[in-house]
Amino acid sequence: MASLSVHGLLVLLGLWICTKLFLHVWRRSSSTQTTQLEGPPSTSRFLGVMRELSLAPDSGEIYQEWATRYGPAYEIPAELGRRRIVITDPKAVTHFYNSERSIYVRAENDRLFIGKIFGRGVLWAEGDTHKRQRKALTPAFSNAAIRRLTSVFYDSAYKMKSHWDVILDSVPSGEGAIIEVQEWMNRIALDSIGIAGFSHDFRYIDGQKSAVTAVFEGLQVMPTSILSTFVFILSFNFPFLLSLPTARMRLFWELRASLDVIAQRLLATTRREKEGGVAEELTDKSIIGLLLKAETSDGQLHMTQEEVVAQMNVLLLAGYETTSVSLTWALVELARHPEMQDKLRKDLATFNTDPTWDQLVSELPYLDATVLEVLRLHPPVDKSAREAAHDDVIPLGTPIVTPSGQTISSIVIGKGTSVVAPIRCMNRSESLWGPDAKEFKPERWFQEITTPAKELQGHRHILSFHDGPRTCLGKTFALAEFKAALSVLIRNFVFEFPDGPDTKIEKHVSIVPRPKVAGQNGAKVPLKVTWVE
Repeated sequence: MASLSVHGLLVLLGLWICTKLFLHVWRRSSSTQTTQLEGPPSTSRFLGVMRELSLAPDSGEIYQEWATRYGPAYEIPAELGRRRIVITDPKAVTHFYNSERSIYVRAENDRLFIGKIFGRGVLWAEGDTHKRQRKALTPAFSNAAIRRLTSVFYDSAYKMKSHWDVILDSVPSGEGAIIEVQEWMNRIALDSIGIAGFSHDFRYIDGQKSAVTAVFEGLQVMPTSILSTFVFILSFNFPFLLSLPTARMRLFWELRASLDVIAQRLLATTRREKEGGVAEELTDKSIIGLLLKAETSDGQLHMTQEEVVAQMNVLLLAGYETTSVSLTWALVELARHPEMQDKLRKDLATFNTDPTWDQLVSELPYLDATVLEVLRLHPPVDKSAREAAHDDVIPLGTPIVTPSGQTISSIVIGKGTSVVAPIRCMNRSESLWGPDAKEFKPERWFQEITTPAKELQGHRHILSFHDGPRTCLGKTFALAEFKAALSVLIRNFVFEFPDGPDTKIEKHVSIVPRPKVAGQNGAKVPLKVTWVE
C-alpha cells in the first residue's frame, strides 16, 4: 500500500479531530480543579509547545529553561488545547513515582499506542495485570540469572573484537582505523539480547542480515520530517494514525511480524523440552525460556502466548536500544576525555582476566563511576508522562507562586490531568547537581552526593531507570551488559575523534534519541580506533 499524501493525511486528521473534539473538551473539563500554574505560552493552537519539544536538539534544556523561569513545578500547553503539569521538585517527583501504580498511570491512548507497537506486555499493563506480569518476569532478572548470563555479554564483545582485529591488521601499524562504532555497538547489543533473552543468535556481529536488523538499520537512517513528528504527537490522541502505512509504521509492523516468528519457535522448543523430559542443565537458560519453565513447573501459566510475545518485543527493543545507545555515548565521552579513558583502562588492568559479575558490581570503582555518569548525562528515555487516574495532591519541597500570586507548597491534581517528570532535565539540572551538572565527571561518584539530587530516590539518585513500582525490571541485566562490553573495549582499544575531541555531536531521532557526529547521514559515530600498546 502506498504512503498517504500529506494532503490526504491532513484531510483525515481534520475529519477525526471534528468527531473526537468533544472527548478532549470533556477531558479538559475533567481536570479543571487542577491547580493553575505558571508556564510558557503556546506557540501553536494545534500542538501547543509539543512540536518544539519533539524537534529540539535537547528537550532537557528546554524543560530546564522553563524550570528556571517558572519554578520546579509548572504547566505547558500541549496538543489540542490540553495542558500538562511538569514537575522537577525532588519531593514531588518521589511522590509521583511512588504513586504510579495506584494513581499515575499511562493514559488510555498511550496504552493503545504501546499495545500497537510493542504488544500487551509489562510496558503496556497497568494495575493487577502489571503486578502479575512483573512478578512472573522478576525471577528471570535475579542476581543469579544475570550472573549466569554475564558470559554471553563477554562472548559478544570478544566476537566483535576479533572483527576489529582483522580491520586493524589491514592498516599500517600504529595508524589505527576509522570505525563507525555505533553500528558495532548495535551488533553487540542485538546479539547479546538475542542469546541471553531468547536463545536466538542473530549473528549480527558476523554481518548476518535479518528482518529485525533491517528494521533497526532503517530507523537509524530515516530522517525526521515535520509530517512524521506531527503524526507521532497526534497518535497519542488518535491511535488510528498507527494504522496509516507511513514508512516508520511499516518498519514497526515488520519488526512485530519477525518477533512473532522467533517467539513461536521458542515456545515450540520449550514445549518439546518439557514433553521430552530434557534434563534441567540442558534446557534453555534464556530469560524467556527460564520464565516459561518456571511457570510451567508450577502448573500455572501466568502469561498468555500473546503476553509472552509482547514481553519479547519489550525486552528486545529495550535491551537493544538502551545498551547500544549507552555504549556509544560511553565511547563518545571517553574519546572526548582521553585522560579519563586512561584512568578507566588502569582500573580495568587490576584484573588479569575478565571480571566476574560480582567483580563488575563491586570491585571496579572507576568503571562503575563511568557507567553511572554516562547514564546520568545521557538517559535513553528522556521523560516519564502519566495521567492521574484519581484526584491527588502532590507535595512540593520548594514552594512556588501561582499566577494569582498565591504561594503554595502542594499541587492539586484533578483526575485526567497529565503529569510529566523530565528525566534528562533532572539528571543534568544544575539546581539539583551543582554547577558542574552538565560536565562528564565520573569522579563525582567517589564521594557522597550532598546536592539536592540526594533527595531523588532513583538508582544512585539518577532517574534513568525510572523509579517506584515500575522501575526498570532489566536494570541489573543492563548494567552487567554495559560494564562487561565496555571493559573489553577499553582494555583492548583506544578511541579518538578523527577531527579532535571538540567534534560536534547531534541528536538523531530513532526509537530513542541517538548520538550522531554532525554532518553524518544517520546515527553514525566514526572514531579512530587503535590497539592498546
